[in-house]
Amino acid sequence: MQELKGQRITTQRRLLLDLLLHSEGHLDADELYRLAKEREPRISLSTVYRSLRLFKELGLVEKRHFAEEHHHYEAKGDVEHHHLICLGCGKVIEFEHPLTATMKEDVSRQSGFDIVGAAVYMEGYCESCRRGRA
Repeated sequence: MQELKGQRITTQRRLLLDLLLHSEGHLDADELYRLAKEREPRISLSTVYRSLRLFKELGLVEKRHFAEEHHHYEAKGDVEHHHLICLGCGKVIEFEHPLTATMKEDVSRQSGFDIVGAAVYMEGYCESCRRGRA
């Protein structure tokens, strides 16, 4: 069986990575477990948590903490993106903005700090919730 930095790529790990890569949105561990269980009934919640921790250590996934008490996970992409979080319905919208790269360069130059990533999230109300509040 193949290995990834000394870790075996088991059928269950492959399934979890596939679900993360092809998911619409950001999954928490319980959602990932529910989706995985539909395809692999013998998978356990502890396997999901252990795999997520491993994927994070290997740089395969990003762990996000939005306006909720638990974390969400998404496959790490090639393009840095950020998040808008609706305080009404909880919807998460991804966005990219060129100002982020400029800001990282400026801060790095001014501080001498080697910035390797940035996480920006903005809270507010999506169009639908904003209309409902009016």
